[in-house]
Amino acid sequence: MDDAGQSPTPPAGASEKTLLVLAAALAHPRFTDIVAEAGLAKATVHRILGTLVAQHYLGGNSEQGYRAGPNLLALAGRALASVDISQVAGPIVDELAASVDCTIHVGVATESEMVYLIRRDSAKPYRMRSRVGLGVPLHSSGMGKVVLADWAPERVDALAARVGLPRRTDLTITDLGLLHEELARVRERGYSTDLGENETGTVCVSAPIRDHTGAVTHGLSVSSIELEYPGLSIEALAPAAIAAADRISRELGAPGAPGA
Repeated sequence: MDDAGQSPTPPAGASEKTLLVLAAALAHPRFTDIVAEAGLAKATVHRILGTLVAQHYLGGNSEQGYRAGPNLLALAGRALASVDISQVAGPIVDELAASVDCTIHVGVATESEMVYLIRRDSAKPYRMRSRVGLGVPLHSSGMGKVVLADWAPERVDALAARVGLPRRTDLTITDLGLLHEELARVRERGYSTDLGENETGTVCVSAPIRDHTGAVTHGLSVSSIELEYPGLSIEALAPAAIAAADRISRELGAPGAPGA
């Protein structure tokens, strides 16, 4: 037992040591940093690095630094190709829908719109007009705005020049300067809202979903009707939306995602 009254951590096995060294080598180029990150003896780290290079899971050497090798890149490619966000996000979305009793959407960003991939309805008698496969503008939707908030300003400007900022309702942001101000608020808060901007009488709060590169490629929204969540009251559900989106991001391998 240790000083805190808990059982000591068991020593790492060979497989765990290999994974520790591999992860450290991908994060740090220098041998000394790899040793520090892995928390293993220098001789052990040197031996494992040699094996990983010999098996082409790493390239490089202790002098020039290490990098992902061809076998690791091929394995990563196959793993990424097999990811189905609907399967990954489905159970998390189900939990969220049951918890908040609102309609939950997950959408993917294209170059000009958000496309609904998942929809889970609440137990309430009303239904949203959304449907899987439907595309909505980025600038007027909650999910779209969390994606745009991750884009460089120049890319947002290019989108506006290419497709415009069409008015969906009387509340749609159609001025580029005002849109940039809104996106700055989204970045500061970590979530966005749609208060009747895409569809009159419908409100939502949305959170970003990040892929394995850290880019916001998807969004999650908690949607309801304005009669049930008037004014800014839908924002009370932002923490639940963020927590669910973070869980999905973590499952997708997003760097720095909570718990990653």
